[in-house]
Amino acid sequence: MFRFPLNHGLSNPICGKARPALRLLLLTTSFLALPALLAIPQAAAPQVGEQSSTSPQPSAGGPPQNAGAGALSDQRIVVRVNEVNVPVSVLDKRGVPVIDLKEKDFEIYEEGQRQKIKYLYRGERPPLRIGLVLDTSNTARPQLEFEKDSAAEFAFNMLQGRSSRNRIFLQTFDSSSSIVQDFTSDPNTLNEQIRKLKAGGGKALYDAIYFACKEQMMPLGAPRETRRVLVVISDGMDVQSEHTMDEAVSMARHAETMIYTIGNAPWGFNNYGKKTLIDLAELTGGASLFPREETPGTDMQTGYFSHGQIGDTSQNKGLGAGTGVYSSQRLIAIADSLESIQRELNDQYNIGYTPTNQAMDGSYRAIKVVALRKGVEVRSKPGYFATQ
Repeated sequence: MFRFPLNHGLSNPICGKARPALRLLLLTTSFLALPALLAIPQAAAPQVGEQSSTSPQPSAGGPPQNAGAGALSDQRIVVRVNEVNVPVSVLDKRGVPVIDLKEKDFEIYEEGQRQKIKYLYRGERPPLRIGLVLDTSNTARPQLEFEKDSAAEFAFNMLQGRSSRNRIFLQTFDSSSSIVQDFTSDPNTLNEQIRKLKAGGGKALYDAIYFACKEQMMPLGAPRETRRVLVVISDGMDVQSEHTMDEAVSMARHAETMIYTIGNAPWGFNNYGKKTLIDLAELTGGASLFPREETPGTDMQTGYFSHGQIGDTSQNKGLGAGTGVYSSQRLIAIADSLESIQRELNDQYNIGYTPTNQAMDGSYRAIKVVALRKGVEVRSKPGYFATQ
């Protein structure tokens, strides 16, 4: 530390009066000079182009000249570990979720090779991202009001308030598809949009699925952070899509989105789109439900008596309006299917593993999950694309 003799040479009265100001001047000068004094030892540091005797320096535009331990300490090593998350539903013979299985009760295979399970948990982790896709074509007009009631109830039950970690978007399709409501956790907002829906136009089911997966699901980030589901209410018919069914399924697989389909064709009609709904679900790991195909009673009050003879909008509509029985049955049938999907999603397992094949070659890797308990049905994501 530097000391300054502030009293030296200041014995006359004039100098004595100036002492406070001089002290301030000298102190200021000392502090300004201190950084320069402290910087002096740095002059010994190697200049550009020189090498330190203790650590190798890289040459201009190239790797370290001495590739020793010192050089390695300056390099960052990045190891990429790919983790696959697989949503799994396990149901008993009645379709009720089985919720008491442990890690030892599962086996998981990728391309036929058994994988080591890294984690297993059940419930709401990771959160759901659900696309509610409603058919608003002309053929859906008779039952659209019932579908709207069921969809609103489903949204309310899946979200349970704005604090929910789940999110739902609403999409409709006829000759084209459109996002009516983007992802939201507010069931009231969804309900308002659902109530505004009107039927009319053609039918482009495959385009709707392709668009939903590409525009809504793909931008969500890493698949392991969310469970992605499309719930499609339709008769499965498609007459105007630019994309094929294979393209729609491929896009769903790229987005790692499971498709649940609900057939809305009434009993007594030949539904040529039924196989389409089944295939869409099976190829993506979801499920297909046909709530209105149950054999009806023969009494007039069921409202089903003349199905296949007069049509869905003639005598049956009158019976529904007059007795309320047919209307309530139609609503309950679709609402029950949505409720069963809700229970299944809320009680899903999530299995994580690090694949033994770490190559990111863009290939599709098939996944199979086996539950060792007898008498149960397993539904899971069928695979994933090995991309960065």
